Amino acid sequence: MNIGQAASASGVSAKMIRYYEQIGLIRAADRTDSNYRSFSTRDINDLRFIKRARSLGFAMEEITNLLSLWRDHSRPSREVKAIADGHVTDLRARIAEMQAMADALSLLSDGCAGDDRPDCPILTDLAAGPSRGQATARPRP
Repeated sequence: MNIGQAASASGVSAKMIRYYEQIGLIRAADRTDSNYRSFSTRDINDLRFIKRARSLGFAMEEITNLLSLWRDHSRPSREVKAIADGHVTDLRARIAEMQAMADALSLLSDGCAGDDRPDCPILTDLAAGPSRGQATARPRP
């Protein structure tokens, strides 16, 4: 199947397919006599695998490792689990960072009257820069 059909079948855009091929994430597609790419069922399965891994937030290096393990039927599952567990740890750390950001911004927003006056603790905190650390605004009574 051609690249358009492969894109439709896998849910991965033609542009991304070309990119994955360029960086070596997927093998170079076979070519027709007219030099068009020709994708096999294996290629489509690889693209679906990559799309699902990307939807779970895996980095390209992790996806490369997971693809390699997926293709190796004698792989020990502990290697796959280690990659997944490391990713879960990273996701939880990012969630905690984002929750801290949301809490800080919520605190600042609570301290802003949101009226016609120009004073606003959100802008004051942003102007103070990153060295300030955490939001210290107090909600208005």
